Amino acid sequence: MATKKLYRSRRGKLFGVCQGIADWRDLPVDILRAIVAVSIIVTGIFPGIIIYALVALFLPLEPGYGTSYEESEERENDRSKGHTRTREDLRETFENLKRKVQGMEEEIFDKERDWDQRFHEDHK
Repeated sequence: MATKKLYRSRRGKLFGVCQGIADWRDLPVDILRAIVAVSIIVTGIFPGIIIYALVALFLPLEPGYGTSYEESEERENDRSKGHTRTREDLRETFENLKRKVQGMEEEIFDKERDWDQRFHEDHK
């Protein structure tokens, strides 16, 4: 899912520039990193690094961690307006997180069951 705004990613390797661009346009980050590395070498190490550093300096850091951009922007807007979260909001957030964790657990256990079945089929 491509995001609407361009940010430096908190999950990036070096200042999060490539990861942020990859998230913004739904691109594979490893290919983008390779393109950036080749571009830095072609343009000259020093100018390429200066350009990368300027992009890292002026590109804003993504506004949240572990949430979608839209949720982070909503939260920032609420804070700037002086709104506080109600118990219902917190309960809803908790329930959403609980469902996500349950989904991840089910996915992991499904994979484990699949591997167990494969292992036992091979040893019969």
